[in-house]
Amino acid sequence: MKLQQLRYIWEVARHDLNVSVTAQSLYTSQPGISKQIRLLEDELGVEIFARSGKHLTRVTPAGEAILKIVGEILRKVESIKQVAQEFSDEHKGSLSIATTHTQARYALPRVIESFIDEYPEVALHMHQGTPIQISEMAADATVDFAIATEALELFGDLLMMPCYKWNRAVIVPENHPLCQVSSLTLEDIARYPIVTYVFGFTGRSKLDDAFIRQSLTPKVVFTAADADVIKTYVKLGLGVGIVAKMACDVDDTDLMVLDAAHLFEPSITKIGFRKGTFLRGYMYDFIHRFAPHLTKDVVDEALQRPTRSDLDELFAHIELPTY
Repeated sequence: MKLQQLRYIWEVARHDLNVSVTAQSLYTSQPGISKQIRLLEDELGVEIFARSGKHLTRVTPAGEAILKIVGEILRKVESIKQVAQEFSDEHKGSLSIATTHTQARYALPRVIESFIDEYPEVALHMHQGTPIQISEMAADATVDFAIATEALELFGDLLMMPCYKWNRAVIVPENHPLCQVSSLTLEDIARYPIVTYVFGFTGRSKLDDAFIRQSLTPKVVFTAADADVIKTYVKLGLGVGIVAKMACDVDDTDLMVLDAAHLFEPSITKIGFRKGTFLRGYMYDFIHRFAPHLTKDVVDEALQRPTRSDLDELFAHIELPTY
């Protein structure tokens, strides 16, 4: 059994069983990968992939169990490389982050700018996606860090630590009737068509819960994953927008921003990584820049907490900043 063979079956599984695409991504030959997979299966005495002629059709039950262990092995190998890199050059390497558009557009720019200034030889990669995509990218080691607010139950394999609280704002065109309301209520908002996030994005569940508790059924006429897209359609008069307050900036001169923090439960954005990940010095620093209360000592303490309840206990006394 060779490490190269394990990497081949892992990459083939990641590329939807397409050996040709896998070969291109690994800069090797398709026959070479197929041969090594066969040799590994012969050695193990089980098929990892089912076949129809020369084509791989699915991962076998044995293959699923093997691939789970292979993923752990390859992550350990990557950790070994990172340990070596940390001791050879602690300011050189790479960092990959998966997050949503709102975090990438509004919460991260200043953090990334200062990080790049401090670590110019660290290659930084940003991936945007849904909470499901973010959790999958972090779980299979496509990225180092996941930053998310919604669907945190998907992140069971990750150590997720709270960064900050945030809430929402209502955005309307100038001279909209809601601008004349002295104390905004959910009933006021529910009278108008609503433009907001796709369910599963950027605290959308808290928004829905608030209306449900008041027995209101909002008329959501348009949804998007991108706050800038939502603002565009509010300007067109499609409806009243509800977005993260952090997404309201000084450039929105033709929109009125109405605070709605009193109407919704605050959401908490978290940052996380796979349990067992070796964190290089600049990784600790990135976490600290994004969430100043997450010092190296606090992160190391979190690594010693095996369950989510243990983590909740660790962070219970920390007053999170509000974005």
